[in-house]
Amino acid sequence: MLLIYNDKTRPYFNLAMEEYLLKNFDSDLFILWRNEPSIIVGKNQNILSEINLDYIEEHSIPVVRRQSGGGAVFHDLGNINFTFISNDNSFSDFRRFTQPIIDLLKTMDVNAEFSGRNDLLIEGKKFSGNAQYNYKNKTMHHGTLMFSSQINDLSSALKVKPIKLEGKGIKSVKARVTNISDHLKIEMDILEFKDTIMDYLSKTNPDNEPYTLSESDIENIQKLVDEKYGTWEWNFGKSPKYNFTNELKYPGGNVEFNLNVDKGVITEIKLYGDFFGRRDVSFVEDALTGVNHEEGAIRSVLDKIDIDEYFLGGNTEVLVAGLFGKKIL
Repeated sequence: MLLIYNDKTRPYFNLAMEEYLLKNFDSDLFILWRNEPSIIVGKNQNILSEINLDYIEEHSIPVVRRQSGGGAVFHDLGNINFTFISNDNSFSDFRRFTQPIIDLLKTMDVNAEFSGRNDLLIEGKKFSGNAQYNYKNKTMHHGTLMFSSQINDLSSALKVKPIKLEGKGIKSVKARVTNISDHLKIEMDILEFKDTIMDYLSKTNPDNEPYTLSESDIENIQKLVDEKYGTWEWNFGKSPKYNFTNELKYPGGNVEFNLNVDKGVITEIKLYGDFFGRRDVSFVEDALTGVNHEEGAIRSVLDKIDIDEYFLGGNTEVLVAGLFGKKIL
């Protein structure tokens, strides 16, 4: 098995790296990596139902969709991610891939245990969530290891907004969480712990050997970022079909927003409320039909319309807030 110690922390790059390694390497692989603050959502999730949009925009937190299913997770530099890529069909065998982490922690006098379908716990609190993806006859297993994560940031970034968003997407399950560092008997920073993991895997199997990403590897991964992982189409446009309903009060009255969205595109929109307007609101509805449910695309349409003519006392900011469950600026 090749052991890859990746020190790049850009989430778009790291998610693309997993796909590139999965599809282009024949060897079994183990990769350690970290992400700068970011939200990583499961392949089958509706992003808007998982994130606190105000919080992530205020803190410029990227949202990236991964290949595997499961729930949304918040990454920061206090979290280590590990990935196994195996050339056999071990899909759904979560215990096999998490056991080395449990065994390592036991050598450090930390009693970790596998729980539920895909979690690792210490003293009943979650420190690792895991997910898998099957490609041909190969299995990719990846998981988080919360070492010194900012747990308050985690809960703020993933706070579910008070909007109704129905669809077939998978909802995340919130759980009590803990950091590994709080349970260690000796002081250690996250990079030392990362080294400890790699050293443990090197020693437990003499066939394991280190591998460093080549310039060619990095170029190909970056190409995948540019074409897929860094695009709106992959991260937001891949959300399953959903219905979005929100109600917003502004000085001119109440507005109720009702949207049907398919592949990230608004297929139907109705706007109701007790607001006043000189012109029929159906003009705004027609203008937004067929537009990506994405703030930049919607702003480009609304900025060409005199919103006050349809929503007395309103403006672009009011409608954008209502269309995404945000606060009015």
